[in-house]
Amino acid sequence: MAALVVLSGVGCAAPRTAEEGHWYSSSVEEQGDARVGEYVSGQWSFKTASYFIEGPEGFILIDTQLVPTALRKEIRFAENKTGKKVKLAIVLHPNPDRFNGTAWVKDLGAPVVTSEQVRALIPEVHERWWPVFFEKYAVALYPRTLTLPDSFGGGTTELSAGGVTVKAHVLGAGCSPAHVVIEWEGHLFTGDLVAKGSHSWFDNGNTEAWLARLDELSALKPKWVHPGHGRPGGPELIDQQREYLHAVIDAVAAEHPRGAYTQEAFSRITDAVGRRYPDRDLPHFLRLLLGAEWARQATAERVLTAIPANH
Repeated sequence: MAALVVLSGVGCAAPRTAEEGHWYSSSVEEQGDARVGEYVSGQWSFKTASYFIEGPEGFILIDTQLVPTALRKEIRFAENKTGKKVKLAIVLHPNPDRFNGTAWVKDLGAPVVTSEQVRALIPEVHERWWPVFFEKYAVALYPRTLTLPDSFGGGTTELSAGGVTVKAHVLGAGCSPAHVVIEWEGHLFTGDLVAKGSHSWFDNGNTEAWLARLDELSALKPKWVHPGHGRPGGPELIDQQREYLHAVIDAVAAEHPRGAYTQEAFSRITDAVGRRYPDRDLPHFLRLLLGAEWARQATAERVLTAIPANH
């Protein structure tokens, strides 16, 4: 493993390194606070971003990575940087790249929690995805057996561990059917509701609801936004995500979706979005989003057609 040069002091350069495509960062310049660290896994495991927040007695993990070997790298980074241990992990939504490291964290003696709504969705998501991913990621210890996080309840609440207190906002559907967003001292940890520089993971969500979630994030007036993919930034990341979703919705609408989603339509829509965002990473994420948006618009069109003209 490449050496991590840990520098102390406010405003100093980042203790960061890239190792086999992995990224480690914990500088004020990049994270907005020296107590925040970010780990981004390699391209192989979708460049998944997860975070830690340091307190006086330990640190809180935000999400637990797609594969335990990536989570192990993040925890080692956090321990080397802070000299402390993980005291709590929080899962933001029911995607494997958010909850798959749950058993590993629990084995370290730290609780893993999420909302009641997210927890209820995780078993179905796990059963759908482990047959797809298990063989590919077996060497990285992809979990075949599910370990669920515990529930902190069904409403927005404060969570404390390691001397850190965060506010866990329980939100509705977006890129997933349910979400938790963490607010801490002007920072928002959004999971895949926001992505920077990449296409967005989508799994049984809804674009109209997603836009409403982005409005809710903007209403919190964050100074820093920490996305599920990519580097942190200011509230402009929320605006950029909103623009991206509108571009996807418009590209699908241009095809006037009514019947079945065809490969020809998919190619045209993909090209339209690609021309708008030629440099976005993880283009394979786009297929699920486009298929779901086609179905949403086609269903809405059928409903409108079925309403009598004199209604």
